[in-house]
Amino acid sequence: MRLGFAGTPQFSVAALDALLRSRHRVIAVLTQPDRPAGRGQTLHLSAVKQHAIDLGLDVLQPASLKTPDAAAALDRLELDALVVVAYGLILPAAVLALPKLGCFNIHASLLPRWRGAAPIQRAILAGDANTGVTIMRMGAGLDTGPVLAAREVPIGERETAGSLHDRLAPLGGELLVDTLDAIAAGRAHEQAQSPVGITYAEKITKAEALIDWREAAANILRRVRAFDPWPIAETRMNGAQLRVWDAELVTGMAAATPSEAKDAAPRPGSVVAASSAGIDVACGQGALRLLRLQLAGRKPLAAADFLKSQRVAPSSFASP
Repeated sequence: MRLGFAGTPQFSVAALDALLRSRHRVIAVLTQPDRPAGRGQTLHLSAVKQHAIDLGLDVLQPASLKTPDAAAALDRLELDALVVVAYGLILPAAVLALPKLGCFNIHASLLPRWRGAAPIQRAILAGDANTGVTIMRMGAGLDTGPVLAAREVPIGERETAGSLHDRLAPLGGELLVDTLDAIAAGRAHEQAQSPVGITYAEKITKAEALIDWREAAANILRRVRAFDPWPIAETRMNGAQLRVWDAELVTGMAAATPSEAKDAAPRPGSVVAASSAGIDVACGQGALRLLRLQLAGRKPLAAADFLKSQRVAPSSFASP
C-alpha cells in the first residue's frame, strides 16, 4: 500500500521504522512545524523529522490540516492509507476522507480506557495493572474510532513512564504492520469501542509534579514513576526545588489514621530516617524512601552521594 505517516515525538519513530521494514511504501512523512526550544529559543526538529531526514524521506510540515492547501497536498499523494502516531494536529473530516482505505492510529492504551493525550502516564498514576496498544480507525471524535487490533502488557511494579513508553512504542509498530497487512488482504475486522470503561488521559502539566506529602506513600510513588522522564516529581527542601527521580515504599511502617493522637505519627513531609539506603519521608499514609534526587542546577545523585554534601533535617521537606 501507498502510505502517509504522521507523527512527531520519539514514540512515533518506532512505528515509522516498522513501516519501512514492511512491504508497504511510505510516500511522505508529516510532522509538526519546527518549534523554538531551550534558552536560546533555537528551532527544534521533531524526533520524526530528524529521523525522516536521516533516511531521505520527504517531509511535510503544515501548520494546520484545516486549510485547502494542506488537503490538496495530501490528495496529490494518492495514499491508500494514512498512519497517525502521536501527531499532535487535528485531522478534519476532509483529510480523514482522502486516503482510499482510511486513516489509522496507534494509541498507547487499551481503548476505551485512557483516550487522550497522556495514556501512559495516566495508567501509571491510576495504579493500573495492565495497559497496551490499540490500532483504531480514526474518526471525528477523540480516540473514539472502531478498534482493529489490541495487545495487552503488564505494568511492572517499578515501571516508569519512560520504560513503559520504550516497551509500547515497538509493540505498536509491530501490531500496526500486522493490521495493515490484514487490511491489504481484506481480512481485517473492526469492532466498535465499548461504551463501558471510558476514561480520559488529560495532558500532563508541570503543576502535577509537586509532591503533596499528605497523600499516601503508594500514590506519591506512582507520581514519581509516572513523571519520569518528564516533568519529574519534585518537592521543596528548605525552600529550594528538589526533584525525586526514584523512590520505593518503606516497609513495616504503620499508616497514621485520624483516630490516632497527633503526636503518635510523624508529620507528613518530615524525615524519619536518612542513611546510605535512602531518605525516608513520612506521608499521609506510610513512608517513602527517596533513592535518587536532584537539586536545581545539579546532577541527579543516589541518596548516599546526596547525603555526603547535604544536611537533611527532620523538617526539610514541605507540602504545597
